[in-house]
Amino acid sequence: MSLLRLENVDKSYGNEPVLHDVSFDMERQSVEVIVGPSGSGKSTLLRCVNRLTEINGGEIYLDGDEIHSVDENELRRRVGMVFQGFNLFTHLTARDNITLGLREVLGASKDEADAKADDYLDRVGLADQADSYPAELSGGQKQRVGIARALAMDPELILFDEPTSALDPELIGEVLAVMEDLAEEGMTMLCVTHEMGFARSAASTVTFLDDGRLVERGPPEQLFENPEHDRTRAFLGELNGLNNE
Repeated sequence: MSLLRLENVDKSYGNEPVLHDVSFDMERQSVEVIVGPSGSGKSTLLRCVNRLTEINGGEIYLDGDEIHSVDENELRRRVGMVFQGFNLFTHLTARDNITLGLREVLGASKDEADAKADDYLDRVGLADQADSYPAELSGGQKQRVGIARALAMDPELILFDEPTSALDPELIGEVLAVMEDLAEEGMTMLCVTHEMGFARSAASTVTFLDDGRLVERGPPEQLFENPEHDRTRAFLGELNGLNNE
């Protein structure tokens, strides 16, 4: 059974359609990268998967469970999310940003939560920043705290919503390195990103969305080297043109 299944998902904001009849399956320990132009529905798709926004049609299943039948706190535990804008609590230290969910959602004791937070900060290379506040961290460090926070809940799936787009270019690599390590370790990841190098090297499958529709989906070598659809070829050509400027 697939870990994640989308069946004919539709989403609109008012009278504005955003996703049209989107269907795909994700296996455990796979890395799915969603690419496409701005406004194509990529981030909305992620928000539908963890119910930050509700779909208007179709179904989404997590390990066979229809997500609307899953308690919201349980869904937050099972599906982690790393946000473009970090979404850290500015008045909490790095450690406390991680322990909040462990204590409030999982009921861990303070000592248990602190120990687990420290373990995951070490895993993302921030063992020495546990007592730092977000204002004292670089963008890359903030995002790594966000990844540690998601990992600490022991999720079945982690969603990454353009995790490097708010970072200065010199900080992008440190976040991508953590994501590549997670991919190698078998974490199931659904990623929206403009980092095509990561998509080529780490993705099991790449999905191209355009105007809210799934245009093409396949292994990265097929989608990047031999795309089937004119729209995919045009999008990749535009990217190549930007990269060559």
